[in-house]
Amino acid sequence: MNTRSIDVPVPVAGAAGAGAIPADSEYLAWAAARQRRLWRRRILPALGIVGLIFLWWAVIAVFDVKPFIAPTPWAVLETLYAKRNVLLDNLLPTAMEAAGGFVLGNLAAIAIATIFVHNKTLQDIFFPVVLMFNAVPLVAKAPVLVLIMGNGMEPKITIAALVCFFPTLANMVRGLESVNPQAMELMRVLSASKTEIFFRLRLLNALPYLFSALRIAASMCVIGAVVGEWVGATVGIGAMILQATFNFDSPLLYAAIVMSATLSGLFFLLVTLAERWVIRWQPESGTH
Repeated sequence: MNTRSIDVPVPVAGAAGAGAIPADSEYLAWAAARQRRLWRRRILPALGIVGLIFLWWAVIAVFDVKPFIAPTPWAVLETLYAKRNVLLDNLLPTAMEAAGGFVLGNLAAIAIATIFVHNKTLQDIFFPVVLMFNAVPLVAKAPVLVLIMGNGMEPKITIAALVCFFPTLANMVRGLESVNPQAMELMRVLSASKTEIFFRLRLLNALPYLFSALRIAASMCVIGAVVGEWVGATVGIGAMILQATFNFDSPLLYAAIVMSATLSGLFFLLVTLAERWVIRWQPESGTH
């Protein structure tokens, strides 16, 4: 029996022409919702920044705040432009210290969390010690580390690493331990080794916890580097903040704060992009 092939048109979204078949309504609804989420992610943060700047200007105008206490946003913008070279020269060492502390602190936390998960005795002994050390204020650790390590970049990197260490350690331990018991039992039934269980089950389960901690560490590492520069440093955003404070140069002080906040935002953005690239199986947050 002779048969003829029948060409069945496939629905194509946005196709033009008389022969085009409308795309599936569910797909169009999903695409529209996704587009709305993308716009919300781009527009709402910008609106928040604009609103904060307007509130800043309104408070100064309404309460007649003196310029040496809080300059206007326009004065800060003028300082950012006029002293951009000085600000960028001081931003570079702070960025290097924060990045070094971010890498070292998080790598150490991941390694120690792995040891704790595989050795409960060590976890019971040292986790309270880590918690107690984390309770020491950051401004109290900085002078001690400067005395021990000198006045170079090392103490600043160490301080930035310390502020990143504990959140990542706590989240990583929780992520590695919160494995589905049924999945764990299945891996054991399949005679999986500890290495296979770690990389194929525990680590994948811990990635969302890890990136939650990394987002916190992205801003904390900049804070640690800035605080470290308050003790004996001559360059860096922290040193510039101290110098501007002592000289009552409030536009420069606020400009330095804006630069440090921008650096924190850049680190946060890089971590968010890395999370989207690594954890591809997570559903998109938000449905409206």
